[in-house]
Amino acid sequence: MAKLSDSEISSQLAKLPNWGLKDGKLHREYKFSDFAHAFGFMATAAPLIEKRDHHPEWANVYNRVTVDLTTHDAGGVTQKDVDLAALLEGIAKKLA
Repeated sequence: MAKLSDSEISSQLAKLPNWGLKDGKLHREYKFSDFAHAFGFMATAAPLIEKRDHHPEWANVYNRVTVDLTTHDAGGVTQKDVDLAALLEGIAKKLA
């Protein structure tokens, strides 16, 4: 999969509110009402992520989940990352 250009990334970020670019990766911090909801988000997303075989760099601290997306094989952000960000947004909305 080809790495997206800066303009392509900007265009895609316009469709992903609350996502940004940090250290060359798509970046978002989710904040949930408590730890159970934050962990539930990760547990709900995990099987869908596994099916895509495209895994995020993510961390959970209490009610927050920090997500960074990049395609290591391509050396930057690809459409796979944008698609995964959109998937995560859908899951987060259902748990909010």
